[in-house]
Amino acid sequence: MRRPRVQAGTSNFQFRKGNDALLHYPLRRPRAGCRTPAFAQDTAPPKDVTVSGSVGLVSDYRFRGVSQSDENLAVQGGITIAHKSGVYIGTWGSNLAGWGTFGGANMELDLIAGYKLPVGGGTLDVGATWYMYPSGFDNTDFIEPYAKLSGTAGPVALTAGVAYAPKQQALGPWYSNGTSAANGVYDRVNAKDSNLYLWGDVSSGIPDTGLTVKAHVGYSNGNKGLGPFATSVSPTGEYFDWLVGADYVIPGTPLTLGVAYVDTDISKAESAYLQPSFSRGQDGVGSIANGKVLASLTAAF
Repeated sequence: MRRPRVQAGTSNFQFRKGNDALLHYPLRRPRAGCRTPAFAQDTAPPKDVTVSGSVGLVSDYRFRGVSQSDENLAVQGGITIAHKSGVYIGTWGSNLAGWGTFGGANMELDLIAGYKLPVGGGTLDVGATWYMYPSGFDNTDFIEPYAKLSGTAGPVALTAGVAYAPKQQALGPWYSNGTSAANGVYDRVNAKDSNLYLWGDVSSGIPDTGLTVKAHVGYSNGNKGLGPFATSVSPTGEYFDWLVGADYVIPGTPLTLGVAYVDTDISKAESAYLQPSFSRGQDGVGSIANGKVLASLTAAF
């Protein structure tokens, strides 16, 4: 079965939606010199519903270590509505390019819903993300439930999580290799597969500096082929990704500057069968999962 090929866009470190990586939206800090009086803090009733979000520019949209923007700039944004009961809903979006051919608007739009509750001295967060590619090809959207436990150890914030996407066509090995994908001829039409992602995050603020240092490690296990849009949530089937970096909150503004180094253990030999899809510009040269220093600028509200 041949599907039409659509040229990927050329516009495109991600502040990811928050269910699998440390690259989350920072909370907006109070402006300097605008402290709320103590009596107001004591008497103000808690809000039943809070709305938060951010918009940002990132030098490369990396999802679990793999570029989704052809190693180019990406514009991203999201919003979350949370109820005091612990229930929340949100959405997050980014432009895409390269790796795979999604068609339509060539963008990712995620719908997120979950519930947070206190557990011991930490917080348990359970929910699901629905990954959408508006106006794209059929069978590209998929759902991924997740659970994560967050807490602190002194000045250090810790998070451990698991995300499991059950068998779905978007995760199946429709193409067995990059050559089939380049030719647009499916090897296994309607194939389904599942995907497992485990991750851990650690971060700590440096007092009186506005800096937060952070680190992330993740493990993916899924299909070794390429899905119906010539990409895969787990390239090579099984791999690790990691990140180390720092964020700086610009005083008196809602802006945060971020810099990080991200990498995977996907070797050139392991990913050779995915080419030319697994390269910048889909030219078969290099890798979109190699180590790279990434930068970001985010405005939170």
